[in-house]
Amino acid sequence: MEVTFTPAPDVMVVLNLLLDIYERRRSKSETQTTLHRSIKVILADLSLPAYFSQTDPDARLSSNEQFQILERVGLLKLAWIPGETGHLLASVTLKTERAPHTYELIHRSALTDQRTRLESLLLADKFRFVDDWCARALRQVLNNLHAGKSPSPFSLIDTDLDTDLLTVMEALSALQAETPYRVFSVRVFNDSKRLEMLKNQLVSLARLGNSEWKRLSAEEVLRELNLVPNPNYLHLAGNWQLTLESGEILSLGGFSPSIGFPAAQTASLQSVEIHAGAVLSIENLTTFHEFVRKHGTYHPVEKQSGRDTRHATICTYGNSSPGIRRLLRLIPDSTPIYHWSDLDYGGFNILSQLRRLVDERIQPYRMDIATLEANYERSRPLTAADKTNLKKLLIRPELRDVRPVIEYLLKRGVKLEQEGVETG
Repeated sequence: MEVTFTPAPDVMVVLNLLLDIYERRRSKSETQTTLHRSIKVILADLSLPAYFSQTDPDARLSSNEQFQILERVGLLKLAWIPGETGHLLASVTLKTERAPHTYELIHRSALTDQRTRLESLLLADKFRFVDDWCARALRQVLNNLHAGKSPSPFSLIDTDLDTDLLTVMEALSALQAETPYRVFSVRVFNDSKRLEMLKNQLVSLARLGNSEWKRLSAEEVLRELNLVPNPNYLHLAGNWQLTLESGEILSLGGFSPSIGFPAAQTASLQSVEIHAGAVLSIENLTTFHEFVRKHGTYHPVEKQSGRDTRHATICTYGNSSPGIRRLLRLIPDSTPIYHWSDLDYGGFNILSQLRRLVDERIQPYRMDIATLEANYERSRPLTAADKTNLKKLLIRPELRDVRPVIEYLLKRGVKLEQEGVETG
């Protein structure tokens, strides 16, 4: 008997569930004996409100008719609730030897075919990426495919998603400056909204390719890829002198109390000069503005050393962006850099990042036991997650000198935000 009907919605649900079980068993099983064990679904365990409706029997009658046809052609075996034969099904069992015909009926590709298609697609584009996060992410996805695991964030069934993700990866490899999401999306897809639908998958893929990014929020991961909601600005105060690749010199000392420098323009910086004794980076924007308002370009950052106490200030605004790190790396070695963050996991994690990605000599400012004790009444209790994360920082070699402070936070069971520290 030839099957000529389009399966009803409830029939589609049952058939897809049966094939899901079949594919999971097939991926784990090496023996035909195991594969051909009964594959059955209990209808009462499924969400089929139309089938079990007490007021409208049409959906159930239509589904039952189709199930019975599929049983007669040898695709399924039906079991009815006692006393409800022909009326209410108890279970549906897949005839595994006829599984290929079930795939054809619902126009579903077999899992092996899906995996092969995706593997071919990834291998065809893999050569475009050499020793970067994209290459590492693709290697991980391919390894997962070979191990029979999920290829997420790629899809076995959505070819458009897979192709667009690879297109984004290739476009990002050439992106040198911060670019708004919608601008990038139009450039790549001629559609301002397509990237928005891919952002979650892109973030997951980026984290696969760079374990450092697992510690960052989704927005920060995208910022690492030079993708931002809107153009960003670096908040600077003091006598910065920036030289562009064109040779143009920008002197920022005349701007008071501070200036917003386009983050995208950091890609064109050639050199940075600081006409001051030190650079102070500050984590939080509110603290940055309050600090600059109170102190301008003078503060005893290096009071004990007797050096010039003028300083240039920059706000990292949380974890430092690629633009901020590029600017800081251009500061001459003769100019010391200090960083001031919250006395908590996030703050010391930012210091860790700056030391690893900018300069290992960056020193903490007001991130000590004395600052905590002087402002203790404004501290807050550590959560269980805080304690776990702080303990992880203790093993980072770049934070060896601040371990006593981290251990003290754990001992006292508190953390202190910058806003709780007197800036005077």
